[in-house]
Amino acid sequence: MYAIIETGGKQYRVEEGSQIMVEKLAGKAGTTLTLDKVLLLGGNECKVGKPYLEGAQITAEVVQQSRGPRIRVFKRWRRNDSRCLNGHRQHYTTLRITGIA
Repeated sequence: MYAIIETGGKQYRVEEGSQIMVEKLAGKAGTTLTLDKVLLLGGNECKVGKPYLEGAQITAEVVQQSRGPRIRVFKRWRRNDSRCLNGHRQHYTTLRITGIA
């Protein structure tokens, strides 16, 4: 059985026991979260929500809080001797899916 969930404005296909990296969610490593924005439940029979399935929820355990790779943003304006250098590192939460209900 699998499910398609929405978190952080993105959609993920999850199965029981799988690990996913999502945008940062509150919670320390070892805590349990419930995700209730379930778009689709698949398996032998498929259930599709409009837009979400009522009563469906995913339980997940927080594995770790981490940060992604460093990204450099460099902007330069021609003929102006102007430039701007910024950096960014996105915060991520790694989740292990423990149950689909």
